Amino acid sequence: MDLSLYVPIIVLAALAAVFAAFSLVMGSLAGPKRWNRAKLEAYESGIEPTPGNIRTRFPVKYYLTAMLFIVFDIEIIFLYPWAVAFDKLGVFGLVEMVTFVATVLVAYAYVWRRGGLEWD
Repeated sequence: MDLSLYVPIIVLAALAAVFAAFSLVMGSLAGPKRWNRAKLEAYESGIEPTPGNIRTRFPVKYYLTAMLFIVFDIEIIFLYPWAVAFDKLGVFGLVEMVTFVATVLVAYAYVWRRGGLEWD
């Protein structure tokens, strides 16, 4: 087994770790130090938290929006490798991707008709 194949992965991981550590250190050194009561409070999606009501229910709309984001984000993840290997896949790859996109578009149309994209 040739371990030199793993050198780029190790270098990338090391660079990512150095960048993360550098960002944290520089943020704490260069960031503003003036704390006030508003900055120290918890923040929940624009909803001001109340001290006595910890177990309030969030509207289902938050969860539906998150699930829709995940579905369409996964579609994009599947489109990138297809776009890279488009020449090698030929007509079969084109038919498969058209079927996949049509399936996602049916789901999109369903959500749109049901009002899942309306921001009330």
